Amino acid sequence: MTRILKALLRWVLILGFSGLLLIALAAGVAYWLVAPRLPSVAVLKDYHMQVPLQVLTADGKLIATFGETRRIPVSIDQVPDMVKHAVLSAEDADFYTHPGVDWRGVMRAGFHVVASGGNKTQGGSTITQQVARNFFLSPQKLYSRKLMEMFIALRMENEFSKDQILELYLNKMFLGHRSYGIAAAAEYYYGKKLDQLTIAQCAAIASTFQLPSAVNPLTNVPRLTARRNWVLGQMREHKYINDAQYTEAINTPENAAPHEQPIQVDAPYLAEMARLQALDRLGNDALTEGYVVKTTLISTRQLAAVAAVRDGLAIYDHRHGWRGPEAHEELSADAGESDYNNILSSYSDVAGLVPGVVTHATTSEAEVFLLDHQTIKLGLDAMSWARPYISDSHVGAEPKAVDTVLKVGDVIRVIRDDKGNWQLTQIPKAQAALVSLSPEDGAIQSLVGGFNFSRSKFNRVVMAARQPGSSFKPFLYSAAFERGFTTASIINDAPLALPDPSQPNGLWTPSNDDDKFAGPMRLREALLESKNLVSVRLLDAIGVRYAREYITRFGFPLDALPNNLSMALGTASVSPLSMARGYAVFANGGYLITPYFVSEIDDRDGKAVYVANPARACNNCQARLLQNTPPAPPPASMLTNGVSASASSSAPAVAASVATAGETVLPADAHGGEAAPVLAPHVIDIRNDYLITSMMKDVITNPLGTGYAAKVLNRPDLAGKTGSTNDHRDAWFVGFNGDLSTAVWVGFDDFGSLGKGEFGAKAALPIWIDYVGEVMKGLPQNSLAMPPGITTLQINNQSGLPTETGDPGAMSEIFKVEDIDRLHNMAQQQQQQNQDQQQANDIF
Repeated sequence: MTRILKALLRWVLILGFSGLLLIALAAGVAYWLVAPRLPSVAVLKDYHMQVPLQVLTADGKLIATFGETRRIPVSIDQVPDMVKHAVLSAEDADFYTHPGVDWRGVMRAGFHVVASGGNKTQGGSTITQQVARNFFLSPQKLYSRKLMEMFIALRMENEFSKDQILELYLNKMFLGHRSYGIAAAAEYYYGKKLDQLTIAQCAAIASTFQLPSAVNPLTNVPRLTARRNWVLGQMREHKYINDAQYTEAINTPENAAPHEQPIQVDAPYLAEMARLQALDRLGNDALTEGYVVKTTLISTRQLAAVAAVRDGLAIYDHRHGWRGPEAHEELSADAGESDYNNILSSYSDVAGLVPGVVTHATTSEAEVFLLDHQTIKLGLDAMSWARPYISDSHVGAEPKAVDTVLKVGDVIRVIRDDKGNWQLTQIPKAQAALVSLSPEDGAIQSLVGGFNFSRSKFNRVVMAARQPGSSFKPFLYSAAFERGFTTASIINDAPLALPDPSQPNGLWTPSNDDDKFAGPMRLREALLESKNLVSVRLLDAIGVRYAREYITRFGFPLDALPNNLSMALGTASVSPLSMARGYAVFANGGYLITPYFVSEIDDRDGKAVYVANPARACNNCQARLLQNTPPAPPPASMLTNGVSASASSSAPAVAASVATAGETVLPADAHGGEAAPVLAPHVIDIRNDYLITSMMKDVITNPLGTGYAAKVLNRPDLAGKTGSTNDHRDAWFVGFNGDLSTAVWVGFDDFGSLGKGEFGAKAALPIWIDYVGEVMKGLPQNSLAMPPGITTLQINNQSGLPTETGDPGAMSEIFKVEDIDRLHNMAQQQQQQNQDQQQANDIF
């Protein structure tokens, strides 16, 4: 019996050893067959995870992220032990002890395949194998793929430490809802950093690795909770948590909710411009390689711009009455919260305007159910503005009862006022744009392309082609000053009729906005009162051809400027950005800068790959003083209005090119070394600049000025000009000091009328005042100093000519020094003519 047992044991050993040899031989042959196809795992040392593009303000606040994936790479030492323990408990408890392949797990998986008749279920893969599969192989369930996965895993274990492999795993794996890696999952599902997660949340994220699309904290929560509780049990079994922690965690309800990466500054229009320029410079890698675009935007100024635009549009909109609810739904008598939620499910918050459905209305108040499930009450004082809209220039009577404005079933918008009280409101139909840039180098510091990006992605700052109206006149006056006109030149503000075959009567008869005429007046008066007929006569005097060529010095292309006298009334096609750029020439002493908004682009390691070196006015820098070139037209390449010439004339506006995003460009790249300053071209005489600026200051400080409302800011350094167009289709205010040039436009995208009386001073100027008043708080005054070659002279306020001391009509005016002798000669000639006329009168 003993001999039989010994024989059997010997055969078992022989067979076992033979089996091992066969397995080893098979493994060797398999390795020999697949080795040529195995990738080099060394590439993982320099592997870059896909990381979205980030766009930041100049002060480091997040504007936007762009990319198909959510990923926040973390190093292994940034991962809390509790997160590691949860993942290891869920996926590979023996990770730190096996050689990369869990042979027992492989045997179990193999036995299951045999026992189930070839059913290939997932299982048996270690963390190392999962890393190998996700980096190098497809997810197909093939024996050949599994074999390659095991060999790659063994190679990885030889090349990398366990911590390095785990770091790759924790950053690479998909965890549902476009989230890749544990840090992105923690932020998206719970709005937390890794070190802020509870034990239950750690286990929930670890539970997501297995079936991330089907089972995650937001999808199939019951199944996720069951998986989470199993992971918690594994964590207790491996002594990672104690019984008390286990009990507390397992009784914690799952509370995940979507948490998009918090946007700190509302600037979606500029974010899209930054995305386009990043793609243009970096290609498709821009959205996946973790680049960070640092813009010139200043967060506090951007917030002020957004608030000013939204408040200004709301005030304009309320002024033109209540257009009725967004929608009306018939509610049954027994309608409840579920019915209200169904109605509001297709609505969302728009620029702080909260949707709600009216559930009850009487003469004195209405009850409104809001999107966040609360019910509020609105009294008559919350809708006192809601006169019924009749037309763009007429509204009905002030409401006397709530139920004349609101009915049960109305879907409306409400907003909290400054005191926290709910008020009835509506989404404005009009649009607005605001852009503010540095006159020194063109850095855009705030930009609002419309009321709300989600409702309209059309960026009116760079894409709109609108008529600037009277805000264009300073460019014309500047041209006239180079042709011998002065601030005191007399032009007749009187009716004018000129041949025009396109008119029914064959005549063009321009008029002033108020249809009144002031007669002969000085140019300073004409600009501050915005006299159209003076501008037409002035343009006629200097010549359209000369004026067009001169005005290109402010950055406008020649083909955007009408080749007729209507240009005097601001009929050019321009964008708000091109107007802010043009006025920046007056603000900086006569230099044409180019707007830009990308100051730096960094790679994922924080190393700069692009640093802007924009052309600067640099009025007092050594390079400028050494250059000392006379004013001249800028290079043709700098002339742009940000409008594509290929656009359809029937469209409300036209699109800018991807590469330039309007008239903005990426400035010269200065990264990687010292760069000499780039000087902006000198385009107008600083004395001309000083004279025009002084006149635009009067627009604000003189009670007769169209911009007089801005005097409330109590800043003598501010200058600007209003603008309005025919039928009140466009309203403008463009203004500046030495620190900022800011343009505001208000209008309808379909070129509809803003309504009777909606001039630039009424519709656009209040937005400009709100913005500038906020961003200029506490800043010292900054204005162009009187340059050499400017002098002061006493003139008669009627004739505009030098006068004698004691003249009751005497006033002080500024001139170029070379104009003084000519003015004195003109005064003498005028005096001689008066004397001759007096003698003639005496004879008769």
